[in-house]
Amino acid sequence: MSWRELVNARPRGAAPAIICATMLDHLVYAASELEQAIQSIESKIGVRAAPGGKHAGGLTHNALLSLGDGSYLEIIAPVPGVEAPAGALPFGLGTLSTARLVAWAVAVDNVERRVAAARAAGYDPWEIVTGGRDLPGGGHLSWRLAVKPEPGADGLVPFLIQWTSEPHPSATATKGCRFLSLRAEHPEPQSVVAMLEALAVELAVTAADEPRLIATLDTPNGRVELS
Repeated sequence: MSWRELVNARPRGAAPAIICATMLDHLVYAASELEQAIQSIESKIGVRAAPGGKHAGGLTHNALLSLGDGSYLEIIAPVPGVEAPAGALPFGLGTLSTARLVAWAVAVDNVERRVAAARAAGYDPWEIVTGGRDLPGGGHLSWRLAVKPEPGADGLVPFLIQWTSEPHPSATATKGCRFLSLRAEHPEPQSVVAMLEALAVELAVTAADEPRLIATLDTPNGRVELS
């Protein structure tokens, strides 16, 4: 049985299972310009992310890099020349000053149940919405999300995703890297931990002046930290 099946197979009413950060669905790296971000990350890790296509609505596009074991890195940026309404761009892309890791996602088999459990424990993952992306070679991926307009705790608390199509992006994205670990820094780590516990997610959070996600990857250039 997979970890996702284990997480979602608990009896109704039972306490939510802990989802370890080593079992993430994907990392989100936001940038103001996609090609520039692809080149920057390639220089760090030695692998070039492949174009993933445009998201529904046509405001953003991405590039993907498989991290093995059902996880991947998404590089996301606004589509050039497209004027987005105020607040319409996700992950703070409308005001982003520096390319960085801005969020991470945990995949679930039943997003309604996970949202209900989190709300009962004191954290609201937000309303569930449907999303999708047209693939460069044709076809379409679709999913359902529970993600805040501004992800919890400056992106340190993950959003939930339920895939409603196949294949998973990690199976088709450029390979060559492997996810090792994820940790976080925040001025008030205990407040972040409380939200993570309500969402039934485990992540190491330490004190620091600014919020930051730090992923450690095994790459052709050795072990690399991406933040």
